[in-house]
Amino acid sequence: MRSFRALLYAECVIFARDKAALTFTFLFPLIFVLLFGFLMGGMGGAEGARLGLYMPDGGTGEVLEEVLAGIGSISVTHYSDQFALQDALEEKKIDFGLVWDGERLIFHYNSTRVQENYAFQQLATGIAAQFNLSHQGLFQILTAERIHVGRKASTGWFSSVVPGIMAFSILSAGLFAVSGHITAMKERRLLDQMIVTPMRPIMLLSAVICVRLVIVYISTLITLLVAVVVLKLGFTVSWLRYTIFVTSSTVGVMGLGSLIALVVRRPSSASHIANVVSMLMMFLAGIYFPVEIMPSYLRVLSKALPLTYMADAMRYVTGVTEMAETRFWGITIAMLVLAAVLLPLLGRYIVKPDRG
Repeated sequence: MRSFRALLYAECVIFARDKAALTFTFLFPLIFVLLFGFLMGGMGGAEGARLGLYMPDGGTGEVLEEVLAGIGSISVTHYSDQFALQDALEEKKIDFGLVWDGERLIFHYNSTRVQENYAFQQLATGIAAQFNLSHQGLFQILTAERIHVGRKASTGWFSSVVPGIMAFSILSAGLFAVSGHITAMKERRLLDQMIVTPMRPIMLLSAVICVRLVIVYISTLITLLVAVVVLKLGFTVSWLRYTIFVTSSTVGVMGLGSLIALVVRRPSSASHIANVVSMLMMFLAGIYFPVEIMPSYLRVLSKALPLTYMADAMRYVTGVTEMAETRFWGITIAMLVLAAVLLPLLGRYIVKPDRG
């Protein structure tokens, strides 16, 4: 136990002196959260949208007013002329505009808000459909009613992104912990000095795992705290599931890092491969945009990536989305099995020093 405690202390010192590891583990997730939060935190939904309405002389709008009042999720501002509406749209005082001349509905959008306009266009389609029915004296055959039955704390686009960024930080830390760290120790021949001591080789890998588990857990907590305090996002965290999942996913991706360390011997090459793998997963796993909008072949590829399931499970434990309990525990156990298979099997080859 004394040698293991010494290894733990040594790993803590090594990590504290590794500026790159500190940056990737703590700084990058915060940069992503703050940057995307301040720039695009309000995107992705039409809740609370501001509509500018202009009806020229002769445009009777009693039916239209009733339809807009029934929407409930928008606020309506009336304008006396179309130029005032266009100015308000350009100055972002309103989100989109509507002109009713008595014969047709004409919607106007701000061309600079490309990503947000999709949500406003969907809302406009709903307004037009409901108005056409009401204007003809018809009514909907089926009506939809939203009933809250879960514990979803927030439905905004960025509320789903934050847990995804946390899952990505777990992936990056786990991959680099083994692939970059162990290969660097092998290249510097530090393992030769450590393994000639009366110590089981697996103890070094165990020390790396223990230290990184604590570091990753603290990193995800800091990211979550910043999202709540600075960006005013709401999460309902199941702390028991959160702790279990962060632990299982961290050791699981460290098993994947062992594969990289086994194949690649140079630390620079191992770090590059880990970086490429993590970045590809980030863009294909639905971190910043839904997997459903991808082409079919990319959706198939996404289902084969661990980060896809890690992000979904992280959204579940933070209360952003719902998930079947069996699916969550299936993902958690799968990550533990991945670690249980890869780490012991590959550990003796990775920790074993070079003989050349």
